[in-house]
Amino acid sequence: MAEFINVAVDAMGGDHAPAEIVKGSIEAVNENSHVKVFLVGKEDAVRRELSKYTYGKEQVEVVNASEIIEMSEPPVMAIRRKKDSSIVKALLLVKDGICDAYVSAGSTGATLVGGQVIVGRVKGVERPPLAPLIPTEKGCALLIDCGANVDARPSQLVQFAKMGSVYMESVMGVKNPKVGIVNIGAEEEKGNALVKETFPLLKNCPDIHFIGSIEARDIPAGYADVVVCEAFVGNVILKLYEGVGGVLIKKVKEGMMASLRSKIGAFLVKPALKNTLKAFDLEQYGGAPMLGLKGLVVKTHGSSKAVEIKNSILQCITFTEQNINQKIKEKITMEEE
Repeated sequence: MAEFINVAVDAMGGDHAPAEIVKGSIEAVNENSHVKVFLVGKEDAVRRELSKYTYGKEQVEVVNASEIIEMSEPPVMAIRRKKDSSIVKALLLVKDGICDAYVSAGSTGATLVGGQVIVGRVKGVERPPLAPLIPTEKGCALLIDCGANVDARPSQLVQFAKMGSVYMESVMGVKNPKVGIVNIGAEEEKGNALVKETFPLLKNCPDIHFIGSIEARDIPAGYADVVVCEAFVGNVILKLYEGVGGVLIKKVKEGMMASLRSKIGAFLVKPALKNTLKAFDLEQYGGAPMLGLKGLVVKTHGSSKAVEIKNSILQCITFTEQNINQKIKEKITMEEE
C-alpha cells in the first residue's frame, strides 16, 4: 500500500465552503495518518482557512482552481467550459492517478457528469449509481440508487445489486449481504413495469443473496442490507429519511424539556440517548459513493458540515484499501462471460 491514500477534495463546493470543507479535511488528516488531502479551490481562501488549524504539513496540499461551478449551472456545459473549476481539477487528479478518490459537497449534476466523462466507467458498467449508507435498526443499509439514474433499466438494477453487494461485504464487513428491491408489496406480481421485469432477473442472479421485494416501512428495520431502486424512488426515500429523522430528534428534545420531571429524566438518560440518536444521524455515514467508476467519487450533501466531510474522506480509505473498483470489475466481467 502507498504511504498515503490521496483524496482530492472540492474545497469550494457546498453551502459552507470553504470553511467547513477545510475544517472537515483537517479533522480527517488529524484522525488518520494514512490519508493525504488535496484541497482544490481558490488558493488564497483555502490557505486563509488552513491558517486556523494545526496539522501535518505533509498530509495537506493546496491545488489552485480559479473557477467555481455553481449549483444552478447546467452540468454538462459547466464541465466543458470551466476547465479551471475546483470540481474539474479535483476529478482530473483522480483520472491522472495522483489521487485515489474525490469528495465534493458541490454540484451533484457536475459531479455525476464529471465522474463519468473525466474519471470514466469501469468496463462493463452500464450506469454508475449513487449509493449512500442509511441507518437501520440493525446497523446500516446501502441505498442504491439515490440520485444518478432516474430512468434505469432492469439490467442496470441488477448491476446495482451486484455492486452494492460488493460494497457492503468488502467495506462494511457484511457477509452474504441481503438484497431487496423496493416495491409496494411483498408479492412477486406487484409493482410497476420496471420492478416486475427486474424481479425475476434478481431472483435468478447467482452472484447475490436476493430476498425479494422490500416495502419502504421495512427499510429502517434492516430487512435488507442492499436496497435496490431507481434514482427517483431512492431520492424520495433518502429525503424522507432525512426529514423524519430531523423532526423526530427535534420532538424528542422538546418533550424532554417540557417539564422539570422530564428535564431530570433527560439528564439521567442523556448519555444513552445521545448514542442512540447519533446512530440515526446521516452525517455519521459520510457521503454517497458513485460506484462503478475507475476511481472513487463521493458526493456529500450540499449542506454538509465538517463532520460529514471528515467521514466522507475517511470512508475513502477502506474503499481504496479493499480495492472495491477491481472487485466490481471482476463481478461485472464475470456477468458478461
